[in-house]
Parts: sequence; structure tokens; C-alpha cells
Amino acid sequence: MHLTQREREILNIIKAQPEIEQSEIASRLHIARASVAVHISNLQKKGHILGRAYLVNESDYVVGIGAANVDIHGRSKKSFIMHDSNPGHMHISCGGVTRNISENCARLGSEVKLITALGDDAFAQLIRSSCRAAGVDASRSLVVPGHPSSTYISLLDEHGEMFVALSDMSVLQRLDMSYLRQCEGLIKGARLLVLDTGLSEQLIEDICGQYGKDLPIFAEPVSTTYAEKLKPCLGSIHTVKPNRQELSVLSGTEVQSADDVKRACEILIEKGVKRVFVSMGSEGCFYMDCEGNTASRALRPLEEMANATGAGDAFMAAVVYSFMNKLPLEKTLDFALAAGIAAISSEDTINPSMSAGLIEKIIKERSLS
Repeated sequence: MHLTQREREILNIIKAQPEIEQSEIASRLHIARASVAVHISNLQKKGHILGRAYLVNESDYVVGIGAANVDIHGRSKKSFIMHDSNPGHMHISCGGVTRNISENCARLGSEVKLITALGDDAFAQLIRSSCRAAGVDASRSLVVPGHPSSTYISLLDEHGEMFVALSDMSVLQRLDMSYLRQCEGLIKGARLLVLDTGLSEQLIEDICGQYGKDLPIFAEPVSTTYAEKLKPCLGSIHTVKPNRQELSVLSGTEVQSADDVKRACEILIEKGVKRVFVSMGSEGCFYMDCEGNTASRALRPLEEMANATGAGDAFMAAVVYSFMNKLPLEKTLDFALAAGIAAISSEDTINPSMSAGLIEKIIKERSLS
């Protein structure tokens, strides 16, 4: 609907500072506070502002709810010697599954709002600054005073493969539905919602129950242990991206052969999942959806990885990007596989060069067809 000049001025102020008070808007524009209230009411009726918090209704944005942490990677120079000090190379970057997906989405050109839980430490400042630099809006995240921010430590062997990892995401368990209700206008205005299983099982169930009917929910299982949290909610999940082991957990069946993968995906579809993307490592991926479509795709893998940690998150981000841009199935699969290759070619968890152009280049160079 058409906006008046004054409504447009107020909307621009709110876009720049969503939590601004009406009295401050009135002071800036030299008008009465009562007039501001009338203009804001009109903006709400016209659909440009959501709720009392003055959340601007931006079209086509993604909301991510889940983990954001600092990743500390150590890569051994030689084969590990257990119970001893091993020479290697250390690297620190920001991670967390939903934060990683969010940053990759932003680098691909999508508008992203991240809701996570942070401590009030130096790592929280690092996470915020990395989000700002990548174009991810993390301003609505919960801050827990006196609590350390999430941290993930991984040890990679001399080939860049993960040897073992340890994470502390306890601060994320402080995020609950009462806090998300304060962000409800933002969440409901999204094109889709991404979550990971670092969230508490109760919160995952609450999110799926509250928003699953109205919003496509894209879920990242993260690990075989965490994947269990998704099982009660499969009927509310639009898109899920497991690997073979996580698929086995979600379906409750053994997954070894190609036929096992197909049958396990059928079980998820029967439970209400709309789309399943199965990550198959160097073999590419397998896809199935509720409309009866199936596909297998692969690209020529890299000869050597710089860091295997962020491949799955980049894959999911490309799936999100493809959904937002309505790409056809074959293009979606190639785009997702190429995003994974882009991720593992960089030492950082997120490839700083990630872009749609880079992905297109990888598809062209590594296509098997």
C-alpha cells in the first residue's frame, strides 16, 4: 500500500533503530508523540511493521535459530601420537551450525536474521563482529550475563579429516520459548526458518509446534546423538539434511546400501518430512521429496581438504538459497554440492570468498556430466 512521506520517514528511522521509542522519533521529526503513534498504527495496518517492537516487515528473509560459537581448530602435521603433545597448526574462527548456515546464506546474497544465545565474554564480541562483517543481523540474540559463549574445539589429522572434537554449547540451553515469543513478529515474517539440534529438545518441539504449520522449517541434525531430538517433530519439518548415520537415527533403520538410503528417506517422507537431502561424502548426495521425486548427484571431489568442518553447513545454506530463488532440483543439488566443496577448500569454517559466482565456477570445473 502507498506510504505517505511522513510514514516513509518514520519507517526509515525504525529500520535503522528497531527498538527506538516513539518519543525519540517525535523529537527527531519535530512532531507530537501522538502523531507518531498514529503513523506507526498506519504502518502496522499496511503491513510494513510487525508488532509492538516495531519490527520492520522485510520480504524474503531467513531466520536462523540455533548455535553460534567460536571454533578452535588444531591440525596435526603428522599422524597423531596418543597421550603426547603433537606439533600442529592452530586456527580460530567463528562457527556454530546455524551461525555458519546464516553466514553462508548472507554471503550468497540472502537477508538473514540470527537468534542465538551468547555470553558476555570476548568470544561473544568476536561472534557479533563476524556476523556484522558477513551481513548477518544477530541483534535479537539472547545475552546471558556471567556465562561463557559456546566454544567448539576440533582436532584434524594431517589430511584435514576430523580426529575428535569437543563442544560446550551450554549457553544455548538458556534460549527458550518465552524469549522467542519476544521475537515472534520477526520469526513469523520470515520466508523460512532454519534450526539446528544444539537447541534443547523441548525448544525444538515448541518451535515446530508454534511455527511449523506456517513456515517451512529447515533442520540440520548436526550429529547422530543430537539427531534424536528431531524424531518427535518430523511431521513439522519441511527440509532435513542428514548424512547416512543421522539418517539411520531419524528413520530408525540400518543404513548401509543405496537401497537402505532410499527406504530410510521413504520413512521420513511417510512421517511428514517434505524433502530429504542425504549427504553422501565423496559420493555426492541423494534426494527425495513428498511429491515422489528422487535424484542422485555428485561433483568431482577435491584432491585435498583444507578443513572439513563447514561442508555440511555450506550445503544447507545453498539448499536455503535455492529454495529462496526457486532453483530447479538438479541445479539445487549441484549448487549445494559445490558450496560444500567451496567450504572445504578454505581453512576457515566459512570460506571468505563464498558467493554464487564461486559456486557456479566450481560447478563448471567439477561437473561429471
